[in-house]
Amino acid sequence: MRNPLQEQLLKAGLAKKQQVDDAARALKKQKHGKSAAKPSEQQRQAQRAQAEKAERDRQLAAEQKAQARAKELQAQIKQIIESHRVEVGGEIAYRFVDNNKVKELHVDQPTRDKLASGALVIAAFGDGYAVIDRKAAEMVYQRQGSIVSDHGCKDDSGESASSDDEYYARFEVPDDLMW
Repeated sequence: MRNPLQEQLLKAGLAKKQQVDDAARALKKQKHGKSAAKPSEQQRQAQRAQAEKAERDRQLAAEQKAQARAKELQAQIKQIIESHRVEVGGEIAYRFVDNNKVKELHVDQPTRDKLASGALVIAAFGDGYAVIDRKAAEMVYQRQGSIVSDHGCKDDSGESASSDDEYYARFEVPDDLMW
């Protein structure tokens, strides 16, 4: 099926039969969509917009996943503190530092001794504070919980209390010093 122009070009000798057949095959492929046509400017813009939307969706999903993980960690910390909480009450004021402010918690003598020795730890819990044991404090610390008063464990700055002891061991304290 040649068009009249192709027939005229063949009769005049300006085109060969092979060239006409190749052109006819190319037209047929274009009609049936078998050849790869170059994308138009609108198609490129649509593809670009689709890629940007996919990237935004991935970022949003990553943020939502991080928020869900943070909520999960907070729930785990809350559960650990609630299950390992030591009930305190007494007339002795135990003072500790939280965010450069001196806070006070009323405890009894055995609880005060355990807090001072490091067997018990004060953790931030809700709007207040909770006294928990050392094992629970380590679990809370691993989950980036807020440990307020901790003797002998790593504090928020990352240094251990033993490094302080080593530093102060260099200074000699006289035996006859009276307070």
